Amino acid sequence: MTPTDDRAFPEALAASLALPFDYGDGDGDGVDFEAFPAFLSAEETTDWFRAWTGNGELDGDSFRVFGQDGSGGHAAFWLVHPDRPLVEQPVVFLGSEGETGVLARDLWAFLWLLAGGYGPWEAATSYETDRTAHPDQRLTAVAERFAAGHKQSAAEVIEEATREYPDFDDTIMELCR
Repeated sequence: MTPTDDRAFPEALAASLALPFDYGDGDGDGVDFEAFPAFLSAEETTDWFRAWTGNGELDGDSFRVFGQDGSGGHAAFWLVHPDRPLVEQPVVFLGSEGETGVLARDLWAFLWLLAGGYGPWEAATSYETDRTAHPDQRLTAVAERFAAGHKQSAAEVIEEATREYPDFDDTIMELCR
């Protein structure tokens, strides 16, 4: 994928992020995610990635950041496949406390992750929490509209992404100073 400065959301992502997320009632079973109205600018993405890694030599060209959790962890497309369009790039999370994770192998899988009641933080830390995910019928309708032929459970989405990109954490940590 050739990096561009196009910061408009793909239609399917815009449709899913336009819906309010169920934050729960403080019981730990909600989704902690705030969508941005558009991808962060190239400058904002570079500033964030430099701050996150502590490496002032980097730019943020490999990411399209579209939201954050309450602590400031960011969800983004990771532009790791130069020959694929944005919607076929993996969706990743870089948390405020150093958490990293590949959440979904592409936008279609990410839509099913959201439908299954997981936000980016919840998916990236699914191994350490005993939360109960609550599928969201509104987000399921979006996933059925845009990704009907790619239906998966949230657990399958996370497992597939982790299996396909096992070195994401090492790749990112090597950039840190």
